[in-house]
Amino acid sequence: MPRYWLMKSEPDVYGWDDLVTEAEGTWDGVRNYRARNNLAAMAVGDQAFFYHSNIGLEIVGICEISVAGIPDPTDPDGKWAAVKVKPVRKLARPVTLKQIKADPALAEIELIKLMRLSVCEIRESEWNHIIAMSEA
Repeated sequence: MPRYWLMKSEPDVYGWDDLVTEAEGTWDGVRNYRARNNLAAMAVGDQAFFYHSNIGLEIVGICEISVAGIPDPTDPDGKWAAVKVKPVRKLARPVTLKQIKADPALAEIELIKLMRLSVCEIRESEWNHIIAMSEA
């Protein structure tokens, strides 16, 4: 059964459009142990929300893990994890952090509970709720 994630990136550094242009990108450079563990737990076929942090503060698209369990190419010591992702689709409408914080159904989402975490796990119910929000 696939799992769901949320991956944050600063759009002025690497945004949704960059991933679409590349067709497959490497999610690397994560230097937080919990986020690393989340990357290491990912499997091919898992899906992730692509979240624009700092600028925008919104979920803009869905990507899929295409290669899992690779060492971070930016880490010479080999202790950090990375994955490769491919774009699936842009959301019909971005879902903002403000909307997520205002929605009681998402009160326990890691995006809010662990604000500084760059790679969060998303429960299936949260995933489905956010998809519905983007389509409303």
